[in-house]
Amino acid sequence: MSTLHVEHKVTDFNAWKKVFDADPAERKKNGVRSYRVNRAVDDPNYIMMDLEFDSTDTAKAFLGKLRKVWQTPQAAAQIGEGTPQVHIAETVETKTL
Repeated sequence: MSTLHVEHKVTDFNAWKKVFDADPAERKKNGVRSYRVNRAVDDPNYIMMDLEFDSTDTAKAFLGKLRKVWQTPQAAAQIGEGTPQVHIAETVETKTL
């Protein structure tokens, strides 16, 4: 499993969430197995999300599509100042306690 971790400021969480829920990146079609969206406790307009993939190659391909989505006027209007920070990580261990 590989995880694409994305974090960035948004102009308004509720407006951003509507765009996210519309799914312009077609998450399922492009290999996302699951995702989790978090908000910073000290800044409700700062989001962090983890998208899970079967492989690193699929995560990298999706990141390319996501970067194109971020350039659309609708998405760009929701992204706050700065560039989204992204990292692709491979799962080393998972344990439920």
